[in-house]
Amino acid sequence: MFAVHLLSFYFSKLKEDQIQKVDRFLYHMRLSDEQLRDIMIRFRAEMEKGLSKDSNPTATVKMLPTHVRSTPDGSEKGEFLALDLGGSKFKVLRVKVSDNGKQRVEMESQHYPTSEEITSGKGTALFDHVAECLKDFMERKHMNTKRHPLGFTFSFPCSQTKLDEGVLLSWSKHFKARGVQGTNVVDSLRKAIDKTGGMDVDVLALVNDTVGTMMTCGYDDQYCEVGVIIGTGTNACYMEEMRHIDLVEGDEGRMCINTEWGSFGDDSSLEDIRTKFDRDIDLGSINPGKQLFEKLISGMYMGELVRIILVKMARKGLLFQGRMSDALRTKGKFQTKHVAEIENYKEGLSNAKEILADLGLSPSEDDCIAVQHVCTIVSFRSANLCAAALAAILTRLQENKKLKRLRTTVAMDGTVYRTHPQYAKRLHKVVRRLVPDCHVRFLLSESGSGKGAAMVTAVAYRLVSQRKQIDETLAPFKLSRQHLQDVKDKMRVELERGLKKDTHHSASVKMLPSYVYGTPDGTERGKFLALDVGGTNFRVLLVKIYSGLRKSIRMYNKIYAIPLEIMQGTGEELFDHIVQCISDFLDYMGMKNACLPLGFTFSFPCRQAGIDKGSLVSWTKGFKATDCEGQDVVDMLREAMKRRNEFDLDIVAMVNDTVGTMMTCAYEDPNCEIGLIAGTGSNVCYMEEMRNIETVEGEEGRMCVNTEWGGFGDNDCIEFIRTKFDREVDEGSLNQGKQRYEKMTSGMYLGEIVRQILIDLTKRGLLFRGQISERLRTRGIFETKFLSQIESDRLALLQVRGILQQLGLDSTCDDSIIVKEVCGVVSRRAAQICGAGMAAIADKIRENRGLEQLDITVGVDGTLYKLHPHFSKVLKETVKDLAPQCDVTFVLSEDGSGKGAALITAVAQRLHSHT
Repeated sequence: MFAVHLLSFYFSKLKEDQIQKVDRFLYHMRLSDEQLRDIMIRFRAEMEKGLSKDSNPTATVKMLPTHVRSTPDGSEKGEFLALDLGGSKFKVLRVKVSDNGKQRVEMESQHYPTSEEITSGKGTALFDHVAECLKDFMERKHMNTKRHPLGFTFSFPCSQTKLDEGVLLSWSKHFKARGVQGTNVVDSLRKAIDKTGGMDVDVLALVNDTVGTMMTCGYDDQYCEVGVIIGTGTNACYMEEMRHIDLVEGDEGRMCINTEWGSFGDDSSLEDIRTKFDRDIDLGSINPGKQLFEKLISGMYMGELVRIILVKMARKGLLFQGRMSDALRTKGKFQTKHVAEIENYKEGLSNAKEILADLGLSPSEDDCIAVQHVCTIVSFRSANLCAAALAAILTRLQENKKLKRLRTTVAMDGTVYRTHPQYAKRLHKVVRRLVPDCHVRFLLSESGSGKGAAMVTAVAYRLVSQRKQIDETLAPFKLSRQHLQDVKDKMRVELERGLKKDTHHSASVKMLPSYVYGTPDGTERGKFLALDVGGTNFRVLLVKIYSGLRKSIRMYNKIYAIPLEIMQGTGEELFDHIVQCISDFLDYMGMKNACLPLGFTFSFPCRQAGIDKGSLVSWTKGFKATDCEGQDVVDMLREAMKRRNEFDLDIVAMVNDTVGTMMTCAYEDPNCEIGLIAGTGSNVCYMEEMRNIETVEGEEGRMCVNTEWGGFGDNDCIEFIRTKFDREVDEGSLNQGKQRYEKMTSGMYLGEIVRQILIDLTKRGLLFRGQISERLRTRGIFETKFLSQIESDRLALLQVRGILQQLGLDSTCDDSIIVKEVCGVVSRRAAQICGAGMAAIADKIRENRGLEQLDITVGVDGTLYKLHPHFSKVLKETVKDLAPQCDVTFVLSEDGSGKGAALITAVAQRLHSHT
C-alpha cells in the first residue's frame, strides 16, 4: 500500500513539475481578468471606430452593415429555398414557415458533394454545379409549380451594399475557383440558374454564415440578437441601433452588424498580448499582419500554434529530450482536432501519446503531460479572448437598451465550439464573469445557417417588385458579348472607310493623318522646347532627352495665364502674348540665345497638312481670337516670333495630345504603337501602314493615324446599343447628332446619362419618394467625378447621400444603393464599348502585319482611366475577350502634351536627318 501511495505521489509530483515547466515557458499566454477587461475596453473602442463614418477607414473592426434589419418576430410565413455553400458539401434546403409564424417550421434538406475539381476549377463551373444540384432538389421535391424565393448563405468574405448583392473579397478554406473574386456572387448564381433552366426562383438575399447562425436561433428564441462562430475562422454579428450606424442612412430601428472581428489588433493594439509564437504564426501565414485576432483564436491556427510551441520547447531541451521529428518540423502536421483530442478529460494523455507517436516522436509520460498543458493554455487563451470580445458586444447591447440587467441569447456555431471538449464551458464561464449584469443564454445553432438564410429571404420578399422595375430600366446598359462583338465589327468597318479616299468624307471615324512616321528608338537626344496651348493657362517646357546608358528625360516648365481680353482679342495679340511668354521662359532658364527645336501642342480642332502645318477649324473652350480660324497656326506663331525678333526657334512639329500620349509611352516601351485618351473626351491613335492610308501619298513605312473615334456612330451604325437616355443627353448637347460614341464613353457625358436615369426612376416612384428637386432637373449638375467617388470608396453610400443632399434630394439608404448601381452600369458600359473599339484597332494592326499573335502596348492618359476604380479593369477584360489573338498591355503615359510634344519633335528631326 505504501508503494502505491509513493507511486501516486511520484506521478502527481511529476505532473505538477511538467505543468509548472510549461507555465513558466508560456507565462505570457496566461491572461488575467484584469487583462481581459482591458481587451474589452479596446474592442469597444474599435467598435465605435468602425461604426463612425469618420474613423471607419482606419478601424480594424470594420462593423459591416448587413442590411438585415430585424430578427424574426414570428409573423413570417411562406415557403422558401436556401443554399448553404462553404464546405466540402453544400446544402439545399426547403423551409416552410407556417401561418402561425414561430409556431412551426418544416425543413427538408439535401447535401451535395463539391469535389476539388469543382472548388478549384472555373467559377462558372462551380455555380453551374450549384444550380444543377438546386434543380435536382426541386425536381425531387416537386417544387416547379410556382415561383420560390431563395436565400444564399455564402461563407466567404464579401462586401455587401444591399441584401441581394455581394462581391467576393477573397476565397478561404479549400475554395479557389477562378474568376469569382471581385465579382458579385449573386449575379453568378442567377446566371447559372438561368443557364441550367427548369427553375423558377428569385435569389433575394445573400447571407453571411454568422448572420445566418443568429437568424436561425432567432427564430426559436426571440431574445437572440448575437451570433458567434468559432471554427476554422471566427466572427461575430449583433443587432445594432440604426442611429449609431453612420455608414447607412436612417435612425429608426436596428440592423445586424457583421463585426469581422478577426482583424481586431491589425493596428498593433494587441501587441502586448501577442507572443513570439503568434508572430511566427503570422509570418508564416498567407496574409501577414492581417486577421491577427483570428490568428489568436480560430481553429485554422490553433493546432499550428501548438506545433510551433512544441518545436521551440524541444529545441530548448524541455520536451522529447531535445529530439524532433521531420513531421513535427512540418507546418500543418499538428492539427486543431489533435488539440481537442489531447484535452479529452479521460483519454487525453493516451491520445497525446498516440498523436505524438504518429508524428515520429517517442514521448515520455512527462512529455505527454506537458503537451496536454500546452494545448490547454492555447485553447483556454482562445476562449478567454473570444469571451472578452463577446463581453464587449454584450455590454454595448446593454447600454444601447439602457438596461441595468440584460437578458439575451447568443447563437453559437463552429467546429472548435462544437467539438472541443472544454471550450464551450470555458467560454460561458468567462463571459458571465466579465459581464455579471447580463443574463446570457448560449444556444447552439441547429439546422445551420441555411435556415437563417430562409428567414432573411422572407423579410426581403416584399422588395421584389421594385427590383424588377429597376432591372428593366438598366437592362439596355448591360451589353452582351454579341453586342460588343457587333460594336467591334462596326468600328472596324468605319476605320477602313476613314482610310479610303472614296469613303473618307462620309466615314464617322475620320482617320486623320498626323505625319508622325515613327516612334522613339532610344537614340533621340538633345534639348527641346515644348509649347502646350489648350486653355486659359498654357505651359512652356524645356525637355532634355538623354540617350545611351543614361537614357532619360528631364523637364522644366512654367505656367502662364492667357487673360480674357487676349483670348477674345485678335490673333496677332494672342500669338504675340504666347511669344512674349516663351521669351520670359528662355530668360528664366538662361537660354535666350539658344536655337532650339520646338514642338507645339495646340489642343483645338485643326486640319493638318504636314507635321508642321495645321489650320484651325474652329475655336473652343471660350477662345474667340479673330483672324485665326482657317489659318495655319504654326505660321501665325512663326510670324509672331519674327515680330519679336529676339530668338530663333525651329517649329518642327504640331502635336495632337493623343499622339503625344503614344509617343511618351513609346519612349519607355518600343512596343507602344497605340495611344488612348479616356478622360473628358475620348480618342485613339495608332501606327497604320502607309499603303492603307489613301489620303496621303506614299506606300512605304507607317504613319500615326489620329482616328477621332468620338464621331463613331454619327451615321447611325451603333443605334442598336443607344438607349433613350443616350438620346436625351444628345438632344441636350451643343452638337446634337455628333460625337455619339464619345457621348457614351467619355467623362464629359457619363454623369449626365446618370442624371437622366435618376429622373426617370424618380418619376416612376422608385427613387426619392417620387420627388424631383429643381437642382436634379439642372443639366450638368451630376458631374462624372461623382461616379468615381461613388464606386470606389467603401463608404460609398455616405458619399452618395452627401452628393444627393447637395442636389436637394431627400435620400434613403435604398436610394443611395440604387444610385450607386446606376453609376456602375453606366461606367461599365462605357469601358466595355471603349474596349470593343480598342479590340478592333488591335486586330486591324495584327492583320496589317500578317501575324497570328500580336504583342502591343497602349499608352493611356485621361482622368476617367486614371481615377475611376473599375474603368481600366473592364476595358482590359473586354479587349482580351474580343481580341484573343492580341496581347495588349496598357501603360499610363504621363504628360503626352508636354513630354510627348518634345519626343515627336525629336523623332521628326531624327527621321529628317536620315532622308
